[in-house]
Amino acid sequence: MRVRIVVADQSEADFYDLEQHDMPLHFVRRLEDADAHLHDRDLKSDRPGRVFDHAAAPGTRRGAVGRHSTGGERNPRKVEARRFAQRIAEALDEARLQNRYERLVVMAPPAFLGLLRAEMPAAVRALLAAEVGKDLVHQPAESLSQYLPPGTFTPHPISGD
Repeated sequence: MRVRIVVADQSEADFYDLEQHDMPLHFVRRLEDADAHLHDRDLKSDRPGRVFDHAAAPGTRRGAVGRHSTGGERNPRKVEARRFAQRIAEALDEARLQNRYERLVVMAPPAFLGLLRAEMPAAVRALLAAEVGKDLVHQPAESLSQYLPPGTFTPHPISGD
């Protein structure tokens, strides 16, 4: 059974394949997001735009109208992390369509793991055997297999039996 292992954080993702639990991991590819290392000021060119609540009534002062900024909740770092999660999910879906793996294990910090899960197509999520909520992207490949759950290579039970 071929297992694809993705070890990721907000700036890089390593993809490995594994045939058996006691075999070494086979490195497949790496994705990097150079923008993840930029400062917020470099990710975003200026402040959010301003909007007026309503037009001023005729004969009243223009400044008496309430105004506020738009899009304040769009943190540039979160937006960039979501874009990178989309790239990883697309790479996983492409490999799934090419039958490169039968099971999937994702290792990522908890916050980024949630972003990845949200971006994965349903067909990829169906192959998800395990999630490891740890930041392991800088660990050597040889040490990653110790984090694999015991049931990684056992097939999912078929429902309806």
